[in-house]
Amino acid sequence: MLQQQQQAQIAHNIAVIRERMAGAARRANRSVDDVTLIAVTKTHTAEVVSAALAAGVSDCGENRLQEADAKIAALRTRPVRWHLIGHLQRNKAKRAVALFDLVHSLDSVRLAEALSRHMAEETGPQQAPRRRLPVLLQVNVSGEATKEGFALVGGLANQTLLPDFYQAVEQIVALPHLVVQGLMTVAPYSNDPEAARPTFRLLRQLRDELASRFPVASWHHLSMGMTGDFEVAIEEGATLIRVGRAIFGERT
Repeated sequence: MLQQQQQAQIAHNIAVIRERMAGAARRANRSVDDVTLIAVTKTHTAEVVSAALAAGVSDCGENRLQEADAKIAALRTRPVRWHLIGHLQRNKAKRAVALFDLVHSLDSVRLAEALSRHMAEETGPQQAPRRRLPVLLQVNVSGEATKEGFALVGGLANQTLLPDFYQAVEQIVALPHLVVQGLMTVAPYSNDPEAARPTFRLLRQLRDELASRFPVASWHHLSMGMTGDFEVAIEEGATLIRVGRAIFGERT
């Protein structure tokens, strides 16, 4: 059983993060209600995650399907929205649509087609087709080689890759069983949170242009910002922040 001290520490950490979120939103003249805290639960047990849910977290993010599968099953009676925030292989798309409420890491047309196809096969209680799967397009605007996503270093300034990216977006938003809701990115790691600001700004500018070009999608969400830089991300327009270490401590 999780020790009471650890439960209290998790609750305290979440309260501190929410205070910091509110401060960042005020600095940007935004409402903190427009920003969702996603607790990144990678490597943490269902029991530990349950402590975060008890402290008011309603959204959890997982990187790996195998780990998520068991954890989601263990917490199936709890009201929680599950986000896939890690790289997804096409051969695992069928399981992903069964597990997750929102996929952040859509990074190719072929993966989008696989997700849409498997969504068409999913049925609900009355054997009716399931709702469309909400997805975000992961875009690598920083150019960092270790990062996944559509390659678009420099964002809108990259006139070489931009036409191909627009073509991919056009194909994805037309798929019948997906609903594109925005963009996701991961900024290069730095000890200085301000170093991430240009990356977040590039993503926001790209999102705004996509909203103008492809109004059939909502483009509401910007998934960006983690433990080290989520305040800067909120200042730059993030609606979904992915925080693990600041909630649960270092991974085991």
